[in-house]
Amino acid sequence: MKTFYLGIDVGSVSVNTIIVDDHGEVLEEHYTRIKGQPLQTVRKIVEEIIHRIPPEQFHSLSFTGIGGKLLSELLGGNFVNEIIAQTKAVQQLYPEVKTIIDIGGEDSKLILLEEEGGRSKMSDFSMNTLCAAGTGSFLDQQANRLGLTIEEFGQLALKSEHPPRIAGRCSVFAKSDMIHLQQIATPDYDIVAGLCYALARNFKSNIGKGKIFAKPISFQGGVAANVGMRRAFLEVLEVSEGELIIPKHFASMGAIGAILVTQETAGVKKG
Repeated sequence: MKTFYLGIDVGSVSVNTIIVDDHGEVLEEHYTRIKGQPLQTVRKIVEEIIHRIPPEQFHSLSFTGIGGKLLSELLGGNFVNEIIAQTKAVQQLYPEVKTIIDIGGEDSKLILLEEEGGRSKMSDFSMNTLCAAGTGSFLDQQANRLGLTIEEFGQLALKSEHPPRIAGRCSVFAKSDMIHLQQIATPDYDIVAGLCYALARNFKSNIGKGKIFAKPISFQGGVAANVGMRRAFLEVLEVSEGELIIPKHFASMGAIGAILVTQETAGVKKG
């Protein structure tokens, strides 16, 4: 009988779910908006999964993310700290990476790795404050103001050749800059590109203050789906395409890492 591992990353805005088989292959990956109901959302996801796959076929259930600890206690399962989970997934899948940028709906993380004894280990990390200016919610808010979906937002940003300077440290200041740019008839593609660059600069100067972004760099979390942000980080961090890695499962690295940590703790051999 096949066995599976279920990993759930519970963020502020969404839940990312991963099902992995006993060979370490990702079988399913799902993104679900929470809409203010994390417990109901996760319960519904788990019920839907065990309706299709018998619960006895799951070797473990692992949680991570801002809401992971409470839900692991309510629903049963292992909880893994999100910094540790993100780090473990990168160490396993992209061992060459030296720096991790993780940006989700309402939090941002910078994780630095260094090599020791032929293996990478975490050497330092930093996270954003409660302000949402450096997160996916910041981009969502601005996209809504322009009447764009977040997907349209990212594609539109690529059309800009000269992104204007926009304040990225505060969403209130960013809104003021946007209004001014609209009043002087700045094209939407320049405005959205300016917002992407503002977020990238804010990440570098705030969360990455005093840190060295050693290459290669992994850009993960939901915001990594935004092609405008990918371009902005390439330029702001002054790295080439090959030095900025976008993981295949960029939005679910936390869930994958939670599974890997659980397997390691239980002494599970993969493959």
